[in-house]
Amino acid sequence: MDPRLEQLLKRPTKQKLGILALVLVVEAALLVWFLYLPRQQELTTLRDNLSRLQDEVTDKTRIANNLPKLKKEYDDLNRELTQALTELPDSKEIPSLLTSITTLGQNAGLDFLIFKPRPEVPKDFYAEVPVDITVSGSYYSVANFFAAVATLPRIVNISNVDFAEVKNVNNRMMTKVNCLATTFRFLSEKEIQNAKSKPKK
Repeated sequence: MDPRLEQLLKRPTKQKLGILALVLVVEAALLVWFLYLPRQQELTTLRDNLSRLQDEVTDKTRIANNLPKLKKEYDDLNRELTQALTELPDSKEIPSLLTSITTLGQNAGLDFLIFKPRPEVPKDFYAEVPVDITVSGSYYSVANFFAAVATLPRIVNISNVDFAEVKNVNNRMMTKVNCLATTFRFLSEKEIQNAKSKPKK
C-alpha cells in the first residue's frame, strides 16, 4: 500500500473528515467552475436569443396583421397618383391644352390680343408652363372663360388678373384683361437629371 495513503488512514477521524470535506469542496468548486457556470452562461444566452426572437415574431405578426390596411393605403396612393397624372400633362399634351384654353376663351366670346408662352420653370419633378394672356370682351365673357378654365381636367391656374380699359359699349361693360395662365407638366427622368446638374444662379 502507498505509504502516503497509510499515513492518511492513521490520522484521527476529525482530520480525515476535514480532508474529505476539503476534497468535496474542491470537487464541487471544479464542477461549478467547469460545468455549471458555462451551462448557466449558455442558458442566459439562449434565453436572450429566445426573447429577441419572440420580439421579432411579435413585430412581424403586427406587420402581418396590418398588411390588409397597408395594402389598402398603397392602392389608395396609386389611385391618387393616377389621378395626379391625369391632371398634369406631359410635354406632348401641352400644345393641345393651350389650344383648348384659347378655344374656351373664343367660345366665351373673348378676343385674344396676346397669347405668349413664357419659358418653362423646372421644379422638383414637374415644370410650370406660364402663358401671358390678354383678352378683350365683356365682364360676363371673362367670367365664363375663367369658369370654363377651372373645369378643365388639367390643372390651369389663372393669376395676376388685371382689368383695364373698362368702358360701356351698347349697354355692355367691356374690358381688357391681362392675366397669367400657368399649367404644369411632369418632367422626364432625363429632364430631372439635367435640371439637377445645372448650376444654381
